[in-house]
Amino acid sequence: MSTDASDPRRKSRAGRGAAFILGATALFASAVLLVGFGAGLRINTTPSEPLGLWEIEPLSRSAVVGDLVFVCMPDSAARTEGKARGYLRWGLCPGGTGPLIKQVVATAGQQVAIDRSVSIDGAVLRNSRLVERDRRGRSLRPYSSGIVPPGQVFLHSSFPGSWDSRYFGPVPASGILGIAREVLTYAP
Repeated sequence: MSTDASDPRRKSRAGRGAAFILGATALFASAVLLVGFGAGLRINTTPSEPLGLWEIEPLSRSAVVGDLVFVCMPDSAARTEGKARGYLRWGLCPGGTGPLIKQVVATAGQQVAIDRSVSIDGAVLRNSRLVERDRRGRSLRPYSSGIVPPGQVFLHSSFPGSWDSRYFGPVPASGILGIAREVLTYAP
């Protein structure tokens, strides 16, 4: 019996061992993700908030200004455009997209005015300057301004390239999954 490293039987066993280890690792990682998903954990891969692991804390009250929330986009032209442009990643929200992490900056009845930046009830919102083009050079159309309708919220992220209500307008508060809490994150 040959013990030479060039023996095909030895290479075959080594390949099966490596495949087993890779398969077991993938299975373990999948199990961790499924358990984490069931526990309300999500991974943020977009730069509008720190990258990494977040938790969805159930919201037992109506959303208020200042809440940082996970929210699913409604079935709309904005969601279709966001998905096509890659602003919305894959996820388990309706339409097969992932939730956004945004801060509630206005609720029903508040006046939102859009010019070079956003104003809420006459006060300029910090870090809300609009951009004409996204990072790939595609034009962005701002929301037309108005009063936030009943049952809706206006969302914002201070990240300069954020795709938020500045561009798609208010969204239904019913799409809010809960408060966004950082677990293990990294801000590049």
